[in-house]
Amino acid sequence: MKKLLIFSLVLLSLFAFSAKIVFWTAPNPLQEEFWKPLIEEWNNNHLDAQIDWKTIPAAGSSEEAILTAVAAGSAPDFCTNIFSGFAVQLAEQGIIMPLDEEYGQEFFDLVKARKMENIVEGWKLNNHYYVFPIYSNPILMWWRKDKLQELGFDKPPRTYSDIYEVAKKYANPPDRYAMQVVQGRNWWDRWFDFITYYYAASSGKSYIDTKLYRATINDEYGKAVAEFIYTMFKNKWPAVEMGNQFSLSTGKALGVLQGPWSLNWAKNTYPEVYKNIWISPPPVPDNYSGGPIKTFADTKGLVVFSHTKYKKEIFEFIKWVFSNTENDVRWIEITKMPPAREDLATNPLFEKYMKDDPYFAAYAKEVGNAIPPALISNTIDVQDAMTVYLIEPLMYLKSSPEDALNKCVKEINKILY
Repeated sequence: MKKLLIFSLVLLSLFAFSAKIVFWTAPNPLQEEFWKPLIEEWNNNHLDAQIDWKTIPAAGSSEEAILTAVAAGSAPDFCTNIFSGFAVQLAEQGIIMPLDEEYGQEFFDLVKARKMENIVEGWKLNNHYYVFPIYSNPILMWWRKDKLQELGFDKPPRTYSDIYEVAKKYANPPDRYAMQVVQGRNWWDRWFDFITYYYAASSGKSYIDTKLYRATINDEYGKAVAEFIYTMFKNKWPAVEMGNQFSLSTGKALGVLQGPWSLNWAKNTYPEVYKNIWISPPPVPDNYSGGPIKTFADTKGLVVFSHTKYKKEIFEFIKWVFSNTENDVRWIEITKMPPAREDLATNPLFEKYMKDDPYFAAYAKEVGNAIPPALISNTIDVQDAMTVYLIEPLMYLKSSPEDALNKCVKEINKILY
């Protein structure tokens, strides 16, 4: 009895004096499923460095929740779900720390071990690395294969003219539309429509010149994209408002841009539709000759906040998770989102998913062609301006493509200046 009491007291003292390291992850059920057993295993084996795990609090966006916590002095010690533009904003204010500076060669050793030496270069800011990338989601087109085949097409549309041809045969508003051209009116929707189209048309050229801090979308590529959007709406081939429905499920539309996070959901919710999907790169102008088509990368990573007292313990946890390739295998199994790795097509541990799941393989093969957002701190304001001065005038036919682009560039440059 005495020994048991002593053991209990020792255990209690360990918990009393152990580090309580606050860790926030994305409020996403699949990502929670990934993190939960890892946190439990770590905590069971590290009584002196306990991870206090929570999802990012509910708010208008994760970014809003994190900034609110920073202002209130209640930010976590480290956090996932950080996109590159938000990382720039946090880094410029000294809220997060450069991982290469804090952890030195250990950081680069982990990057090398996870086969992401080229990927991290896309996150480089002022010659430092503030983010450890976790996943990279290429945005690709989903098409209803069965319905396209009924119309006489034996492959998915590639060019704008291909889409116009599909539209002429299929669109019959308000019951049927060719594709969902615009995702919505939220600032982040611009990633999944105009910016994706622009990357595709321009072979990956940035929509912001981050050296001059000027928008570049009124070039030949932006004009081609704007003309495509305008032409589609002028002919009423997309709907102005699709609502929250999965437009492919009913045949309301034949095509839509999607990320790999929708794969498991579509498979479970619309199994018959899921069997009849073609996945392809975003559409390009008719005169495109730029090699492999580029697209937008919805890529998120992990950051460490500068205020933390537990820098060493946090990096030990990061190494423990991401140096083990089996954890990336679990990530794929649960989320269907490609890890930010360059060996998805060559590592034997991923072979099962590349061979047995053609939809996941379609996304994984495009990781190298997927471009992150521009590294600017005012992403939200810039993309709100895209909505107001470009997307909405094109949707409602209130402006010509060229005038809308010029107005949008002018307004964005005011924000960037």
